Amino acid sequence: MLRIGNASGFYGDRFEAVHEMLTDGPLDVLTGDYLAELTMLILARDRAADPGLGYAKTFLRQMEKSLALAMDRGVRIVVNAGGLNPARLAAALRELAADQGLTVRVGHVEGDDLLPRAEESGLPGGLLAANAYLGAFGIADCLRAGAEVVVTGRVTDAALVAGPAAAHFGWGPGDLDALAGAVVAGHVLECGAQATGGNYAFFLEHDLRRPGFPIAELHADGSSVITKHPGTGGAVTTGTVTAQLLYETDGARYAGPDVTARLDTVRLTGDGPDRVRISEVRGEAPPPTLKAGLNRLGGWRNEVVLVLTGLDIEAKAALAREQVEQELGAARPAELRWTLARTDHPDAPGEEEASALLRLTVRDPDRARVGRPVSSAAVGLALASYPGFHLTAPPGPGAPYGVFEAAYVDPAAVEHTAVHPDGTRAVVAPAPVTRALEPLAVPPLPPPPVAGPTRRAPLGRVAGARSGDKGGDANLGVWARDEDGWRWLAHTLTVQCLRELLPEVAELPVTRHLLPNLRAVNFTVRGLLGEGVAAQVRFDPQAKALGEWLRSRHLDIPEALL
Repeated sequence: MLRIGNASGFYGDRFEAVHEMLTDGPLDVLTGDYLAELTMLILARDRAADPGLGYAKTFLRQMEKSLALAMDRGVRIVVNAGGLNPARLAAALRELAADQGLTVRVGHVEGDDLLPRAEESGLPGGLLAANAYLGAFGIADCLRAGAEVVVTGRVTDAALVAGPAAAHFGWGPGDLDALAGAVVAGHVLECGAQATGGNYAFFLEHDLRRPGFPIAELHADGSSVITKHPGTGGAVTTGTVTAQLLYETDGARYAGPDVTARLDTVRLTGDGPDRVRISEVRGEAPPPTLKAGLNRLGGWRNEVVLVLTGLDIEAKAALAREQVEQELGAARPAELRWTLARTDHPDAPGEEEASALLRLTVRDPDRARVGRPVSSAAVGLALASYPGFHLTAPPGPGAPYGVFEAAYVDPAAVEHTAVHPDGTRAVVAPAPVTRALEPLAVPPLPPPPVAGPTRRAPLGRVAGARSGDKGGDANLGVWARDEDGWRWLAHTLTVQCLRELLPEVAELPVTRHLLPNLRAVNFTVRGLLGEGVAAQVRFDPQAKALGEWLRSRHLDIPEALL
C-alpha cells in the first residue's frame, strides 16, 4: 500500500496544511496542486516582470518550515508548484536545503512549455503562456532515480498521484486499469479539502469549520481508499467523494496523457468511518493528442456598481443605464454588460436590505476607453440621476484581463523530460498506444419512479450538486442520495428541465451525461463563462455556485422523496 496525501488544491490554499499533513499521521508521499488556468496567467505575469520567477512562491515558504520534517519522516514531496519555471524552483529548493544543513535529492519535470516552439506547433501569436498537460511518467522516472522532492510544471492534476503510484508499483504504459484507478484517486485528491467536506452540498451534516486534507491509500491494482488523518475536521463519505468525482469532468471518459479513465465504471463503497473505497475502475488508451492550455491578455476591463434603494428599482436602473450610455457617446467601450441583482427586500428594516445592485462591466482592447470615460460617466451622475444615487466604490482606471483557451498538440512535438537529482536528463516517450475519444453509448435509464403525490420544493432537498469551470465552459454534476432519488433524478433533470430552471443557460449548448454507478447526471454548458475565468464575463466567473443556484430552484418532487 502507498499512502499519498494532498496539502494544496490551489495557489493560495491553507498555508499550514503541509506541516499539518506531515505531523498529523503517517504518509509515504505528500502532493500539492498549485496550478489552475488562472494561476498560469498570474505566473506568466510574474515571469514577465522577473525571468527568475514563474513558480508558486508559497511552496518555497512552506518548505522553509517543513522540508526537514518531511525528510526526517521519509515522506517524498511531489508538487506542480514549478509552474512556468520548475528548474528555478528546483534550484531554489537545493539552496534552501543547503542553508538548513540538509542533503535533499531534488528532481524536476520540464518540457511542457510550448512558447519556444509556438509557431512550429501552429499556436497563435501573442501568448503569455502555452503549456502542454504532461502525464505521470516523468514524475515516476524522477522518483525511481532517487528523488525525494519532485517539482513539475504543467502536468495533469491527477499525475501528482499517478506518478508516485507508477514508481512504487512498477506500472508501465500498458497498465491501463491500474493507471486509471490512480487517476481517479488523484482527481479526488487534487482539490484538497473538497474531498473532505469542503464546498459540500450537504454541509450542515458535518463539522466543516476546519476540514482536514485527503489521503489516498493506493494498492497495486489501482484501487484505493480515500480517507484523512484521524482527528482532523470534515468528513470523507461516499457523498463527498462523489461530489469531487463530478467536479470539472466532461462525460464518462476522463482523458489524460497516460490513460483515459472510465468514470462510468467507478464503484464507491463505504469502508468504515471516514473511509471510502474506489474500485473496478477501467482504463483505455489515451487520446492521440495532448491538451495544452494557452493564456494571453484579452484587453482591459473595468467595473462600476451602482446602488439602487427603496422603490421603483427597475425604473431607477433603466434611467441610470440610459444616462451612462448617453454620456459615454463616442467613447463607448467595445463591450458593455449590465446586470441588476435584486438583493432588495420590501419594507426592509435596514438600508442595505432595501438596496439592489446595478453592475456595469466594460471591456475594450484600449485601456483608455475603460478608465476615465467610464469613471466620468458614472461619477458625473452623482447629483443628476435617480434618488439615492451612490456607488459601492469609485471606479478604478481599469485592469487587464486574460483569456484562456485549450489547444491540442502532437505528443511527439512535446519533449517531456525528467531531470534527475544528479542532473541526468531522461526524455519520457509519449504513450505507445492511443485511442480516439469516441462518443459512448448512452446508458439505459433506470426504471421510472413510482407515481405518487408531489410537492413544490427546492431540488436541493433531494439532490447534491458540484459545479466548476473548464475554460469557457461550465461543468455541473448532480447526484441523488439513494436509488429512488436516482430514478426520479434521471427521468426528471433533462437538458430541457435544466434550461427551464437556469434561464442563463437556455440559449447555450448543453450536454447531459448519465453516470448510473454514481447515481449522477453531469452537464456541460458550453460558453457560459465566455473566454474563461480570467476574462470575468460573469458574476460567478468560475461557475462555483452554479450548482447551488440549481439546488435552490423549485420543481415538483415526489413526497416520498421529501
